[in-house]
Amino acid sequence: MSTEPPLIDVPERLAGERTVLLAPRAGTGAEMAVVITQSLSQLRPWMPWAQEAPTAESSELVVRRMQADFIARRDLCFHIHARRADGSAGRLLGGTGLHRIDWAMRKFEIGYWIRPDATGQGHVSEAVRLLTALAFDRLGARRVEIRSDARNLRSRAVAERCGFELEGILRRDALGVDGAPRDTCVYARISWPEPPGAVGADASGPMRQG
Repeated sequence: MSTEPPLIDVPERLAGERTVLLAPRAGTGAEMAVVITQSLSQLRPWMPWAQEAPTAESSELVVRRMQADFIARRDLCFHIHARRADGSAGRLLGGTGLHRIDWAMRKFEIGYWIRPDATGQGHVSEAVRLLTALAFDRLGARRVEIRSDARNLRSRAVAERCGFELEGILRRDALGVDGAPRDTCVYARISWPEPPGAVGADASGPMRQG
């Protein structure tokens, strides 16, 4: 496995039984702006970037920056789509990705959000499982985290359904969107022993996850 991030092979499409994840593409900003606007009531309590409705232009700028970061392997964002019967990507549902990447340590953090009318259908959990498999099986991850505001019970439930262990709660760790200190739950899965894809390890053989 290459140690130079831009040379690391990362697929731009991941598919599950009901969900398709696509890397950001120029020209999708207007559609993303509509989905974010329709999701503001659900996102406002947790997401600093979702306090006001974006314009098509501002959202397109964000999408193109995400695309550039994906190519440079600085941040691996994906858009969540419903999967059509023929396997193609259908309706845009939300966003996810591997963030806060430490390539030397091979550590990643998964984030996610979804439009309100698509909640409870298993899309987020499937997206998390797809990204977890990508991290451990393709990218040689040693550690994958999910961090959540302690009050965000839906987000915490996703982490627990997907096999992430609550390692601890960081008290008064971050400011909420209202400026008040909030507690952060840290969930994680780790590889043990040393993953085959790690630097200095044999690149063959299956990955074991903890």
